[in-house]
Formats: sequence, structure tokens, C-alpha cells
Amino acid sequence: MFHLPYRELPFADSGTPDTRSPWRYLVWIARQQKWLLAFNAIFGIGWMVSQALLWAAVGAAIDHGIAKHSQAELAKWVGVVVGLGLFQAFCGAMRHQLAVTNWMHAAYRTVQVIGHHVSHTGTALTDEIPAGDIVNTVAADAMRIGGAYDVFARFMGAVVAWVVVSFILLSTSIELGLIVLVGVPVLASLTTPLMRPLHSTQAAQREAAGRLAALGSDTVAGLRILRGVGGEEVFLDNYRRQSDRVRLAGNRIASPQAGLESGQVLLPAVLTAIVTFLGARDVMNGSLQPGQLVAFFGYATFLTTPLRTAIEYVIATTRAYVGAGRVLRILNVAPLVTEPSAPRPWPSTIELVEDTITGITLRRGQLVALVTETPAEATMVADRIGRFLSDVDGVLVNGVPLSEFSLRDTRSNIVVSEIEPRLFSGELRYELVPHGDATDERIMAALEATSSLDILDALESGLDTYVEERGRAFSGGQRQRLSLARAILTNAELLILVEPTSSVDTHTEGRIAARLREVRGAHSTLVTTTSPLMLEVMDLIYVVVDGHVVDQGTHWSLVDGSPTYRQIVLREDS
Repeated sequence: MFHLPYRELPFADSGTPDTRSPWRYLVWIARQQKWLLAFNAIFGIGWMVSQALLWAAVGAAIDHGIAKHSQAELAKWVGVVVGLGLFQAFCGAMRHQLAVTNWMHAAYRTVQVIGHHVSHTGTALTDEIPAGDIVNTVAADAMRIGGAYDVFARFMGAVVAWVVVSFILLSTSIELGLIVLVGVPVLASLTTPLMRPLHSTQAAQREAAGRLAALGSDTVAGLRILRGVGGEEVFLDNYRRQSDRVRLAGNRIASPQAGLESGQVLLPAVLTAIVTFLGARDVMNGSLQPGQLVAFFGYATFLTTPLRTAIEYVIATTRAYVGAGRVLRILNVAPLVTEPSAPRPWPSTIELVEDTITGITLRRGQLVALVTETPAEATMVADRIGRFLSDVDGVLVNGVPLSEFSLRDTRSNIVVSEIEPRLFSGELRYELVPHGDATDERIMAALEATSSLDILDALESGLDTYVEERGRAFSGGQRQRLSLARAILTNAELLILVEPTSSVDTHTEGRIAARLREVRGAHSTLVTTTSPLMLEVMDLIYVVVDGHVVDQGTHWSLVDGSPTYRQIVLREDS
């Protein structure tokens, strides 16, 4: 039994793309699925050539069967026609299946490549390209890139079928054969002047559409704030103006696009008229048989398909080229954090983490707090130790520079939970444990530690509840507690929590503080907070001012001996 080459999506390894130019990127995609494209081309050629040979068989049936009154010859050539029809149907079905597979593989490989790059670049990407534009590229441009590989097999079949028909015609009539052999590429080349304006207008339209998507995303995200300050009309006008720009950019695509679409009809019609006229003339001169004339007319009609397919391929490739340019705009944004050329193996356990720049030291199993004058300074220190900044010089893990370990190992063992809780759409169980590597018992223990069981009790389907976009069905405090439970469930050797209880009430905060040590066990935890309830349970507290430790100790020792600590935590006047 014949089996098509098949790969599970998403790919285990999407590969390293060639980002030097849009064409190189498209060639790289083709190389990743070369066997699928090769099989697809074989069936595409079989599908298209069998259509061409069908007319030769019909002409032979007329000349050898009907004209000569031979039932045996007629039956033979009718059998050939039926056989070619069945072969065409088989090849057509396989071609279509593989064409869709190639389309999806190219599109989703692009989506994966972008997704991986987004995860590696972090804020460096969204600082340069609006998030809405990135989403638009994933949703639209990836599909356009896949479209070029969808048409590829038909284009290859069109080329081979054109050559086959040309040689058949040359063997019968040199004049007609040359007309077809030369005429098809000449007529196709007439569409070339439309390529450059189509490139530029499509690129301009995609740029305008990306800005519109970004504007819409920002407006929806800030709708509550806009209503509070009465700014809905202002942003509605902005959106309307950008929509008009997208519409006008789309209208400008119409001229070159219409020219290509018209060429799909007009140019084949011209070729059909020429071949039909010359063929009919040769029949009247006696140099062609009636069956050959029927075959010639069939060839002329058939040749509209390869020519239209070639023009369609040009359009699809143009769209893919523009889409690849948009993709490369994303892929060429350099990440803030880079991989070492020869990463060290991660230690079996983290015994000691030091930030020699600030003076912070974390030992295995400790609960350590970081107190700063501003949240921004605390976030900067957390990002340094978590390796979310380009400059992590001075951060050591067991005495080894953090920059010498791979990012994968770093992210697996050092987890930073940001101050802004983020929940995504999906089943709650997998929101808490994205990789599904924790039992329900562990999940319940983490929910209890973060005082979140009341949230679960209020949900009709419990852990199977579907979380709405951004977790909007939960309050800010509930989202924060669920995010904290998710961070705890990573079981990271070093967990860095940035203001983990800023949105919860004092009673809930007290319960979380009391349970944090037990749930973290022998692992280390760094908490940036100014909450006395959290600070009271810490083994060690560092007070950082202007990027350096100025005081350290327990909560009560700092209350007694550090004016800076009292000023920040207890809000005492200096």
C-alpha cells in the first residue's frame, strides 16, 4: 500500500531559517519539505500531462476508429481515453492532498519559526514591532507563504505539459509546434511588467493592515481607560482614518492584480484562436486529418490551463515574497539575550546564586526578599538574575557565570513571575501546568498554598473550566493568585516572584506568606515586595538603593536598625 510522506504538526524542530532575503527564506522552506514537493510535482505532472494526452487519444479514436469504420480501433482508443481519465483522477486526488499538505507545512513552519523567535527575543521584538502587526503576520502572511507551495505542483505540471504538447504538435506540424513552444512563454512574459507594481502595492497594503491591527488591539486592550477619560471618539476617528488607508492601499492593488487576472483569460484565448485558425487551414489543405484537427483544438483549449496556472503561480509567489519580507522583518530583530557558543552543563542543584553587582546572595532553601525604592528597580534586579537582560555580568550560579549556561537550562531552573498576572485562553488545568507534568494532587496543593481553593470551588467544572481570554472572568486578585500557583508548580530551583501579593487583601496575603516556605521546600525563592506580612517570614531581606545593597537582615532587625528600610516599608518620613 502506498503511503504519503507525513509529519506531525507542530514540528519537533522547525529548523533555522535563512533570513538573508525573502527569496532565500522561501527556498529554505522548500528545502525543509523537498520530498513532499517532489511527490507533489510527480502527481501534478501526471495530472496535467494526462489531460494533454487525452486529446491525442480522442483524435486517434476519430481517425483510426470512426473515419476508418474500425470498431476494434475505436474500442482500443476509447479504452485509452478511459484509462487516461482514471489516471488523471488518481493523480488529481493525490496532487490535491499533497498540495494542501505542502501549504499547511510551509504556513505552520513559518508560524513556529515566528513563535520561537518571539519567545527568544522577548520585549526586544515588541519594542520594535507592534504586537498587533506580529499577530497579523502570523495570521495572514504565513498562509500566503504556504499558498506558493500549494500551486507549485500544478505549475510544474503546466511546464511539462506545455513541453509535451509542443513536441506532439511539432511532430505533426512544425509551424503549430513552434507557435505553441514559443508563444506560451512569450505570452506569459507579457505579465512581467505588472510584477513590480504588484510587489510594491501589496507590501504597502500589508504595512497599512498591520498598523490597523495594532491600533485595534491597543484600543480594545485600553477600552476601559478610554471610556474613563472620554477618549472613545478620538480613537474611533483614528481607527476610521487607518481603515481608509487600508482600503485605499487595497484599491491600488486592484490595477496590477486585475491585469494579471485578465491575462489569465485573454492570453490563452489569443493562443487558442491562433492554433485553431492554423489547424483548420491545414485540414482544408489536406495536410491534417479531421481527428488531428479535433486534437489540435483540444490542445489549444487545454493550453489555457498551463498558461493560467503559470500566471496564478506568479501571483501566489508574489504574495509569498511580500509575506516572507514581513516575516523577515520579525526574524531579523535581534534578541536581548544570546546563547553562549559552548554552553556549560547545568549543575545538578543550585547551591548558591550571587549577583556581585548588587551584592545579593541566595543559598539553597532560603526565602530571600528584595526591597527597593521603586518597582522598576526591583524588576531590573529580577530580570538580571532571571537572565532577561543582555547584561548579566556578575550573576553567578554555583560560582559559574550565568551567561555561560544555555537559555533552555536557565529558563527550566530559574523562573521569574512578573508583577502583571497573565492568563491565556484554555482549560484551567493546562493554564496552571502548560506541559501537563503535574498531578491534580500537586495542583491542589499549589492552589491551597496560594489561598486559591475558593476560586476553584466557585467554578462549576473545577480544573476543567475553560478560561476566557486574558482570564477576564477572574478579578485582579484571583488572576494574581492563579499566576502565583502556576509559578510554584514549575518547581523551579530558583523562583523569583515580583510583587506576588500586590492585588490581594491582607488576610489572603497573610495565609500565602505563612504557606510559602512549606510549598517551596528545599528550593530557593527571591521575592521583591514591600509588604510587611511577606517580609516577616523571610530568612533574609536585602535593601537595594541605586543598584546596590545598602542594608540586609531580617524584618525586625531592619525595622530596628535601618532608616532606609523603615522609610520604604513602613512609610516613615526621612
